[in-house]
Amino acid sequence: MQASTDTVGSEYHALLARHDAMRLRRRMLGQDRAPEPDSAAAVPYDGAADQRLIEAGLALVTPFDVLIGRLYDEMFARRPSLRRLFPASMEFQRSHLARAFRYLIGNLHRPDEVAAFFGRLGRDHRKLGVRPVHFETFEAALCVALRDTAGPGWSAEAEQAWVRMLRFAVAAMAAGAEATLAEPAYWRGTVVGHELRRPDLAVVRVRTGEPYPYRAGQYAAVESPLLPQAWRQYSLACAPRPAHELEFHVRQTGTGGVSEALVAHTRVGDTLRLGPAQGTMTLDDDGARELLMVAGGTGWAPVKALLEELALRRAGVGGGAGPGVRERRGVQLFLGARSREELYDARVLSRWADRHRWLRVVPVIGEGAGRGGGRVAEAVARRGGWSGHLAFVSGPPAMVGATVAGLTAAGVPAGQLRYDPVLDSPAA
Repeated sequence: MQASTDTVGSEYHALLARHDAMRLRRRMLGQDRAPEPDSAAAVPYDGAADQRLIEAGLALVTPFDVLIGRLYDEMFARRPSLRRLFPASMEFQRSHLARAFRYLIGNLHRPDEVAAFFGRLGRDHRKLGVRPVHFETFEAALCVALRDTAGPGWSAEAEQAWVRMLRFAVAAMAAGAEATLAEPAYWRGTVVGHELRRPDLAVVRVRTGEPYPYRAGQYAAVESPLLPQAWRQYSLACAPRPAHELEFHVRQTGTGGVSEALVAHTRVGDTLRLGPAQGTMTLDDDGARELLMVAGGTGWAPVKALLEELALRRAGVGGGAGPGVRERRGVQLFLGARSREELYDARVLSRWADRHRWLRVVPVIGEGAGRGGGRVAEAVARRGGWSGHLAFVSGPPAMVGATVAGLTAAGVPAGQLRYDPVLDSPAA
């Protein structure tokens, strides 16, 4: 009886959330009333204009620490029940929101890109129990925080630009959540393997009880029961497997956080929760361009998944490479590490390089080749001739930024560069 009641309750709340999402989306798009002759609802969102207004007054509300602290204080005062949706420590959440604000403001002149990114974010946020009505409280709290932080120099025009920006992002999140109501908000997985490759790095294998849909090159948010509501994003280190088994490479980045829980305190048999897969660093299906892959640190994980998929395609086993197209592309892989000890998956890499003639590996070892990434970017630039390649870049933000900048300067079009702006990363 309890299971039946839980199922009915879950279905009821899913329907309620769907209704709220549709209502909020109509409200954000101005569709809950007849449009006036000069209604802005009929005009596409002018993100570039709001970007100029927001940037003109940005000095009044940055750094974002004070603004975000005031925002959360106001939001929890208005709706105390929201506090349970957040982890006990708000430090990461505050820095995450600051990065989201920076991403929004910096890319507002590209509204289609922003809408796509926040649509994926809305799908992912279903795992937190966020409902559209919560965004209304967030908006009201943001307005109070902006006025309090900026002081007398604040203008109504700047505030309206912030509100329009927020509503645009929220409408995309609501649409993303609404479009995926048929799939689970999260998946439960059991740890079936936990191998310490270094004292600060573990390879964690997880098996889900039902299929977990994803593509090689994507990442997922992971929650440990040791830190409820604290989710962190980790790349999937394998192509989809029939046994629903996933692999994550986790490096401990500090104490008291999710990475420490997964590396030092997780054991076989433990249960984790996984959010929906995200990311655009995936293979195309035409097989026309040669491939360049650049990785550093645990940025090797998604590259490993991509190589695994390529091997399956070449064997005629994997998906992709549309009808009648045989996978023939070669891969040049630049792998950066500060020392050979940091090449924690060297045996796998060596075996693949020996087995697959289409894979050429260029190790870049030494200071600046790991988190700094300068040496990796320089090595890629020296080789040159990448304008016809499809390039994948993954690793520490400094390495990704330097490599992408170098490839762009070398004439690689933006459409041939694949990397993900993961907001969990401090320098994303």
